[in-house]
Amino acid sequence: MNALVVSNLVLWVIVVALSVVVLALVRQLGVLHERIAPVGALMLAKGLKVGELAPTMAVNDLEDQPLTIGGARVDGRTLLLMFVSPTCPVCKALLPVLKSSRKEGQGSVDIVLASDGDVAAQRAFVRDEGLGAFRYVVSAPLGISYQVSRLPYAVLIDSAGVLRARGIINSREHLESLFEAQRLGAASLQDYLEGRARHEAA
Repeated sequence: MNALVVSNLVLWVIVVALSVVVLALVRQLGVLHERIAPVGALMLAKGLKVGELAPTMAVNDLEDQPLTIGGARVDGRTLLLMFVSPTCPVCKALLPVLKSSRKEGQGSVDIVLASDGDVAAQRAFVRDEGLGAFRYVVSAPLGISYQVSRLPYAVLIDSAGVLRARGIINSREHLESLFEAQRLGAASLQDYLEGRARHEAA
């Protein structure tokens, strides 16, 4: 009987000790979460420079309507050029984010989707994914001019035709980081945070 009582006491002590350890770990995770800086879109070292005029190209969309990518816009809107592919699973996962962003920023942001390859496959992609509300361009030269090497890839061009942000987009946070970089006047969110850290260190 004494052995049973002792074993129960020992078990309770262990349970209490484990509870304290778990609470301490949860608290530490919260502290680490606050210290970790937000991660923005991955901007590759090669490619166009932020702050320069974006290449201007005249293309036709899938409806054979003329469209100019780059250059100054008379409507004063920012252009988000998103490179996607029917065979890219991450691109498909981001489509609800793009649809939501289009509704939220209709007055200030124009979203154009771009791809290359078989036009019939692109039309099927637009139909199957419900992308009829977007302008959709199929043009290999467009991807080459913006030096797109990985997908999904986004380019943000302001109303004056200046490249404001670019990078590989894998989440809503990455997409939002492009607009945040534009607002902060930085090439990317990482550049802004690194510059602020150097300024504070100095």
